[in-house]
Amino acid sequence: MEPAGTLERGLAVLRALSAEPRRTRATDLVRATGLARSVVDRVVATLLHLGHLRAEDRDLLLAPPLAELGTAYLTCSGLPRALGPHARRLADELDESVSLAVPDGDDVRFVAQFPRRRALSITFRVGDTLPAARCAAGLALRDPAASWAEDDQLVEPGLVAVALPVRDPDGRVVCAASVVSHTSRHDVTGLREHALPRLRATVAAMEAALREAALREAALREAALREAALREDSPAPRPAGAADPSPAAGSPSTADSSRAVKAELGTAYLRSLARGLAVLVALGSAPGGLTLADAARATGLPRATVRRAVRSLEQQGYAAAEGTRFVLLPRVLELGYAHLSGLTFQQVVQPHLKDLVARVRASASVAVLSGDDVVHVARVPTAGIMSVDVTVGTRFPAHATSMGRVLLAGLPEERLARITLRPPTHHTTASPTAPADAVRQAARDGYALVDQELEEGVRSIAVPVRDRTGRTVAALNVATHAGRAAPGDLVRDVLPALAETASRIEADLRHVPAPP
Repeated sequence: MEPAGTLERGLAVLRALSAEPRRTRATDLVRATGLARSVVDRVVATLLHLGHLRAEDRDLLLAPPLAELGTAYLTCSGLPRALGPHARRLADELDESVSLAVPDGDDVRFVAQFPRRRALSITFRVGDTLPAARCAAGLALRDPAASWAEDDQLVEPGLVAVALPVRDPDGRVVCAASVVSHTSRHDVTGLREHALPRLRATVAAMEAALREAALREAALREAALREAALREDSPAPRPAGAADPSPAAGSPSTADSSRAVKAELGTAYLRSLARGLAVLVALGSAPGGLTLADAARATGLPRATVRRAVRSLEQQGYAAAEGTRFVLLPRVLELGYAHLSGLTFQQVVQPHLKDLVARVRASASVAVLSGDDVVHVARVPTAGIMSVDVTVGTRFPAHATSMGRVLLAGLPEERLARITLRPPTHHTTASPTAPADAVRQAARDGYALVDQELEEGVRSIAVPVRDRTGRTVAALNVATHAGRAAPGDLVRDVLPALAETASRIEADLRHVPAPP
């Protein structure tokens, strides 16, 4: 397979998987794409290695790291970052759902959503599409000269919306902002009267934000050009034989990593597919896209390789040239982003819990902090005559649990002084300083082990789960009967698997929301 053809085939498989994101098998992909089974198997093997898919028995499921493709488009467009805060404020002011949508062929595709939680709630997700001719956002984009556009139950009975176009500094319509409600709250006339004045003011603020963003981007590009010119005029001396620091000194390039994996996996690994997806992500690494030279530096790939990948992305409708730069197009969001962006925290952690339980043969849970208690939000038990009986929603005093201690360890020191001491067993120390001391120990160790302090006969060990900023948002633990494992056994045999699982959860959480 030639490089461009390989990327095209890989994208076809991703589209087929995204059309049925729940559970798909290789035979389903053969039927959906028309590709040979051997080709599908190699594409799947490559996507599994990249972490974009995961396998459960013979079923293939989209994995959160695949969302980096859609995130690349959102970063490249710059719209959610520049306009999102204004849309959120409008949703709060009106107490209605607010959306941002961009044109995508005959459809509009949503790039930001700020819904209101109600019994009748709006369930559009970022990445979803609607026919442009049948929704307010699409009508606003098709006729931007109109005073406003409205949707009086065109898409779905009971759904009403009003929308306005948003223009960039050059006067081009780049997206539509819409306020969406239900006829149980407003008819379309009432929604227009309620929302349109503040929607107009918000759109004016959005357009001002786009002007400011364009000025910042122009200043950054000018500074980069000056820096590049200075480097060419006065190249910094390097020791003889030293490597060029681009793309990142001391870190492997996409090309180096790809060669290493190819050597490990052999013909099952499609290096051209991995490189093509790396180029896609690179194009979205900055608002306004990258030049071919920038993308080559970012990936460490030869410029000719980057050019072939970009040409293939253009042909597939995922990228376009804007002057000397190449930008990603909204169609990138069709590659699983809507499904993945809608995953709950529990859905993200559950498969990792299953894998952990299979490895250590003991029950595993994830919990979050709620006041002085921990609340279990996900759990996978082991089957046996005797097991730790805990269900999702169960609350325990945080100071007496391993998960509670690692969660409290992420809080300010003064928070520890306010812990209410509730010793559940005679193993729990009743000293007033014991809870704070145990939490400080967990902070030093990076884990917490509780030996029958919560309940007679139960031992558990936990590690923190952190978000992309390093903040502890949840805790992961393994619990077992005291007769099955001594404390030292848990540290030696379970803690490494626990820490590895937490790292995998954290990697996935970089692409989906943190727990509530």
